[in-house]
Amino acid sequence: MYAARNDMTKRFGEEELILLTDRDGSTGVIDDTVLTQALADASAEVDGYLGGRYTLPLPSVPDVLVRICCDVARYLLHDEHAPERIEKRYDNAIDFLSKLGTGKISLGMPDEGDASPSNNTAQMCSDGLVFGRKNSKGFI
Repeated sequence: MYAARNDMTKRFGEEELILLTDRDGSTGVIDDTVLTQALADASAEVDGYLGGRYTLPLPSVPDVLVRICCDVARYLLHDEHAPERIEKRYDNAIDFLSKLGTGKISLGMPDEGDASPSNNTAQMCSDGLVFGRKNSKGFI
């Protein structure tokens, strides 16, 4: 996963996460099961955009992907009731991921398209002419 509970808490605060994860309001604490599922879903969404360009899992997680994953998870936790500002952050995150996936922007790490050039090139060899004026004995 690209983000953890601590990342979400630092960005959005414990109070908001309690409201989003304690669905029935009975415990008054962050429901780790709900939060972990949202982070897993957000990470899978990020992987969907990066998988065609980068070898997954990434060797290290850039800070920008932690932020993106948190924004996506927060949007997913709001379900269809996300306020406009949270929906806008989600849209910006998806736009960023789309640009990453198409190569318009980079994470600053090697991707599959940056492989070193190969010396495996095709070579053509010929044994000479099969048909020609000299070999045709007067037929051409």
